[in-house]
Amino acid sequence: MQHDQDRQLHLPAHSGHAGLQVDADLRQTLVSSNGIVPSQSARIEVIGVGGGGSNAVNRMIASDLQGVGYRVLNTDAQALLQSAAQQRVQLGQKLTRGLGAGGNPVIGQKAAEESRNELLESLQGSDLIFIAAGMGGGTGTGAAPILAEVAKECGALTVGIVTKPFSFEGRKRMRQAEEGIARLAEHVDTLIVIPNDRLREAIAGAPLQEAFRAADDVLRMGVKGISDIITRPGLVNVDFADVRSVMSEAGTALLGIGVGSGRSRAIEAAQAAMSSPLLEAARIDGARGCVINISGGRDMTLEDMTTASEVIYDVVDPDANIIVGAVVDEAMEGEIHVTVIATGFDSGGPYRVERPAVTQFTPAETLNADSSDQGANIPAFLLKRQTRAD
Repeated sequence: MQHDQDRQLHLPAHSGHAGLQVDADLRQTLVSSNGIVPSQSARIEVIGVGGGGSNAVNRMIASDLQGVGYRVLNTDAQALLQSAAQQRVQLGQKLTRGLGAGGNPVIGQKAAEESRNELLESLQGSDLIFIAAGMGGGTGTGAAPILAEVAKECGALTVGIVTKPFSFEGRKRMRQAEEGIARLAEHVDTLIVIPNDRLREAIAGAPLQEAFRAADDVLRMGVKGISDIITRPGLVNVDFADVRSVMSEAGTALLGIGVGSGRSRAIEAAQAAMSSPLLEAARIDGARGCVINISGGRDMTLEDMTTASEVIYDVVDPDANIIVGAVVDEAMEGEIHVTVIATGFDSGGPYRVERPAVTQFTPAETLNADSSDQGANIPAFLLKRQTRAD
């Protein structure tokens, strides 16, 4: 992660031969580059808020997601000590004394307000901020909207990626989550909501721990799908300004993830992304903005990229602003992975349709506990098992 001091050119304050040498080196650099000043990398931060957000950040760190900085915010001091993130902020030290918010979003909100100045100072210079949280509890639900407000004040493109509780967690928690999501939506540029119950249907029979792990992993995939096309060199380069043009003030967004292999891998991956269990009862039909990440091994062809893109072009708005990035990952040999973030829906949200029953998978097909070395780390419950005559 680049800090502000890394983003500035510092010349020695004293005079003398050392200063003259630096000036000479600078002049030589400008001459050799025809006067073109090298671009600065976008500063991308992933901030986990509360217990659910912190768990998601831990998963991202374990998967070695590159090009981003990590930070966790919590009212629970003990939980902060267990985080793998180097940057940790204890919210509301005076209010909660490090004992947590007790599941009360009002406490979470007040704790974030107490730490507002600290957050404002620490986020200066950030270009893109992802806010990851599990909604329904105290800290994540109450503090995430305050964090989003601060992030916007800093001028950062602000993207919320949050989960809704499983239904078994109770009506009160679900109601708190919905209220928190509504408040968060007022302050972020783009908001992606992952309904945990859709994951439950897709991994029927999985152990409870596996279900929560799957929810964390989906948050990771949402961040990866966007950050990779900015930070990783690709066949089709996409810069931060491109992504901002689609996601700034975009409102509610949909996330779809798909993977394909074999002769029809490109169309299979794109279709799987558009019928992802994460889309609940919604579809990307008519979206006016779309960020598409197409990743594959060294055997990925131009035809693969064209085919996957056209599947998505056919359903979004004809005048949609579409950003496509193509990334080569040697671990994906023989496969195509497609991540779609669709934005720009009417005020009523994404178009609702009746969906067929979600394909169910056995626990053995779900994500293994240690997935940090599994290539692209696509959650197994998102991989549709299809019989192919290859």
